[in-house]
Amino acid sequence: MSDTVVADAAPSHRRTGAHRRARRNRRWGRVVVPSLAAGVGLALSLPPWGFWVLAFPAAGLLWWRLGGLRLRARFLAGWMTGLGLFVPGLWWVTTFNTYGGLVLMAVESLAPALACAVVPRGPRGRVAAVAGAMVLVEALRSTWPFGGLPMGGVALGQASSPLAGAARLGGPLLLVGLVWLGGAALAILATAVMAPRLTGDRTSRSARPGRRTRRGVLSGVAVAVVVVGIGAWGGLAPDGGPAIHSLRIASVQGGGVRGLRKSEVDPATVTAAQFAATADITAHDGDRSPSLVVWPEDVVSLDTSIDGTQIEKQLASLATRLHVTLLAGVTETVSTQRFHNEIVALSPQGKLVARFEKVHRVPFGEYIPYRGFFKHLADLSSVPLDAIPGHGDGVLHTPAGPLGTLVSYEVFYAERGWITTRAGAQLLVDPTNTSSYLTSQVPTQEIAAARLQAISEGRDLVQAAPTGFSAVIDHRGRVLARTELGTRAVIVRDVELRTGRTLYERVGDLPVLVLSGLLVVGGWLIALGTEADPGHTDVARRERRGLKERRALRTRP
Repeated sequence: MSDTVVADAAPSHRRTGAHRRARRNRRWGRVVVPSLAAGVGLALSLPPWGFWVLAFPAAGLLWWRLGGLRLRARFLAGWMTGLGLFVPGLWWVTTFNTYGGLVLMAVESLAPALACAVVPRGPRGRVAAVAGAMVLVEALRSTWPFGGLPMGGVALGQASSPLAGAARLGGPLLLVGLVWLGGAALAILATAVMAPRLTGDRTSRSARPGRRTRRGVLSGVAVAVVVVGIGAWGGLAPDGGPAIHSLRIASVQGGGVRGLRKSEVDPATVTAAQFAATADITAHDGDRSPSLVVWPEDVVSLDTSIDGTQIEKQLASLATRLHVTLLAGVTETVSTQRFHNEIVALSPQGKLVARFEKVHRVPFGEYIPYRGFFKHLADLSSVPLDAIPGHGDGVLHTPAGPLGTLVSYEVFYAERGWITTRAGAQLLVDPTNTSSYLTSQVPTQEIAAARLQAISEGRDLVQAAPTGFSAVIDHRGRVLARTELGTRAVIVRDVELRTGRTLYERVGDLPVLVLSGLLVVGGWLIALGTEADPGHTDVARRERRGLKERRALRTRP
């Protein structure tokens, strides 16, 4: 008899262990799958896909999934969402280094993981805490490490949405908060309507489910009203004021093959393409010639300072012949290890009247942080020199007017916009170089960032790239003209100079950051206060017990 018991016990034990493992795997699957789906939805809201509306149900899906999860599971949910967002959103990095790109994606994905980890477990306070935490980690991601990586953020997807005007109030970070608030509103509404059916509650005529449903609907509507209200306020907020002067500009794109690094292209060929394209301006000017010609970043490459060189004389001759202010991107090698990356301005009289050196360098693209360490991990031959970081407000004082200069990568940094505008910039210019990227992912994200800069600062913006995209964007973020990738093209267009100030230009990011911190703290205070309420605790305990009993009944053979 005892032998029979022992023989039967072992398989039962094994079945119990297998059942526990299967149940644990199902639990992890219920976290991983929806979290990844949320991240992919956020990624699809970004350029080049541009389905901006998907950001809200994706954010709502993660908000819902965080409910009831322990700390470790919340961290996992956030990291999976980050991977779903940043693997496709930053895939272009693998063009330069596959392993480094994968590590970067994994590290960037820790930002939403950290945000989810500091969110309360229960439903009370989660709306405020999620929105505030996501804003704070996006600000952290945009500043650290190595000066931050603001590319791939969810705000870029909202450059085309009706909420984009809110950037005049709080910049891109406010848009991040609105996405997560809007997502929470959708999730609350969906949960309130569907929860009784999903839990198998057949007492649909009872009073308590009706109250919970009404309370959930009202909460969701209230949050949605806040999001829509802020968006509407942004659309009516000051947008740079009336134009004080109209200026005809020409954005020159020399064209060429994309996907090649600087070492793979003869610099003289790039410069010659710009001169050839500029010669086409007369075919576009009609009865009025441009007053400002914008060349891209890094189209003049020198082994010495530009002062007194033959190329300076050629640029001066071009500016004199066209009678324009000419902006050109110049790199100057200063040693065997370092170089300058500058934008120079020449007057219609051929004089070099202003220059600005790029402040935000691209890590692992224009310089190698901790080169002595990373040289043991990867081939750094494609970045032999380190760019010298620039300083200053970025305003070029030229005969065409004070120009706020955002050089390429800098257009992703919101503070570079208000720094230049506070210093008196009446027009924004973005000389850029995205030629080394084979796909349209980075150029389209840069256009989105430029649109947000134009909205945030209330200034028209002119972008010039050697192989595209070159564009003209008005002060409300509308793309007035844009070239095709890889082609030779010239955009000749009238833009407006303005001196008005947006609210964001006046206050910067600090109010949004403070409010976000208060939302996180307030969310936790609400959550802790709810847990301390005996009545709420008893109700929650009864609801959990009833839910377990209903599940057990459905799974009982």
